[in-house]
Amino acid sequence: MVIGAGAEVARAAVVIVGGHEDGARVAVDSLVEYGPLMRAAAPQQLEETVRQALDSSDLPVCVVPMTLGRDPRLVADTARTLTSLTRGAAARRVVLAEPFGNATLLTGWLRVAVAGVARQYGGTDLAMLLTANAANRFDDAELFRIAHLVKVQDGVPWLEVAFHGGDPDLAEGVDRCVRLGARRVAMIPSDFEPVTDTPMPGVIVGGPLLAPTAISGMLATRVAGAMLKLSRGDDGIAAGLDADHGHGHGGRPWREKTVCGVG
Repeated sequence: MVIGAGAEVARAAVVIVGGHEDGARVAVDSLVEYGPLMRAAAPQQLEETVRQALDSSDLPVCVVPMTLGRDPRLVADTARTLTSLTRGAAARRVVLAEPFGNATLLTGWLRVAVAGVARQYGGTDLAMLLTANAANRFDDAELFRIAHLVKVQDGVPWLEVAFHGGDPDLAEGVDRCVRLGARRVAMIPSDFEPVTDTPMPGVIVGGPLLAPTAISGMLATRVAGAMLKLSRGDDGIAAGLDADHGHGHGGRPWREKTVCGVG
């Protein structure tokens, strides 16, 4: 959804909530058409943040789950938290937006990023290494699936996946690229966290995946869509509760950010 020129924007306080993709800390250009932007680093902090937003102004509060498409649990946990906040005086003042991204969008964003690095550094000796924070085996496996979709694009050099604090870790990912014959390796973030360090010298750092202007534009789209639904009586929470339906989870769940080579 795109707001047309001259269209009246329904103002709202915007709360972004993040998970293992680090969406709560992302750099965002000012959302001048809306109210204040508040951040919750995890669903456990969301209730307090939303209550602060409700108390600080008379604006409705729009919550955006900051996932790029690999964290359905974040969406469902956010919806469960908001369920308890939509009673009494807060009724019809809290709305859950659609997630920031999805797997299809992430595939497209990564294709653009990979193509950009390939144009800049080029050559048949260049390998791409998609990086992300380790989460759980299902969300991590989703990155391998997305990487395959990116890799089959014409003209893309070979591509591998590695995780901060996961298996394979960054050093193992770079080593695999070298063993396969790469003389140069470029690391491209697959989440909101930019790559700020590398496991060994000579590794090319790409990213961030999305510029602050792109993030603010996408956020504005999500908020506008949510406010339109709210005006029609739909707070978006019921749909969010089903976000992780049929999505298995296992292994080590994400609790706190595990960092390997990222400041």
